[in-house]
Amino acid sequence: MIMRTDDEQNAKSAKRKEVHDRIVASKTIEKGLIIIHTGKGKGKSTAAFGMAVRMIGHGRKVGVVQFVKGAMATGEKAIFDAFPDLCEFKPMGEGFTWDTQDRARDIAVAREAWDEVKRMIADPSYAMVVADELNIVLRYEYLPVDEVLAVLAAKPEMTHVVVTGRNAPDALIEMADLVTEMTQVKHPFRSGVKAQEGVEF
Repeated sequence: MIMRTDDEQNAKSAKRKEVHDRIVASKTIEKGLIIIHTGKGKGKSTAAFGMAVRMIGHGRKVGVVQFVKGAMATGEKAIFDAFPDLCEFKPMGEGFTWDTQDRARDIAVAREAWDEVKRMIADPSYAMVVADELNIVLRYEYLPVDEVLAVLAAKPEMTHVVVTGRNAPDALIEMADLVTEMTQVKHPFRSGVKAQEGVEF
């Protein structure tokens, strides 16, 4: 391995910075993004909530609607509730399908939650709307994908919409500006470790 002198290393860093600055200067578009967090790995909702916290830190209003989730108290709700002027947090789910065992009720609850998402997206006071676990209800066909796509296509130009959940539909991925797939490498649940406060909820 060849060791560079400090001057050589500094010159290399300066060249990298010049290239980077040129690339950054060429990116001039600013718009509201459609952001998808999907995949089998943990962290999809967590990443979305991190973006929501960042938005609140900039003094911008966020709306969060949780599909599926809502049957238990969570740490994130306690945090977001501490910022009532900057975040409306609505856990509207009643649990996973294997808990509820009532498809008609699941569809009705999904529709109520989706109506809240639509209301928030249409309201220009929200800088970001998080539809947590929306992909799950789309997978189970509780809501029509085409309707979701139409609402997203008509959203206000500067509104960011974040959608989480496994198995994001291909059409939603195609429409999105940013898609991240969480990949599971290891998970403690498979070793007998239960969901824990502050990690999973």
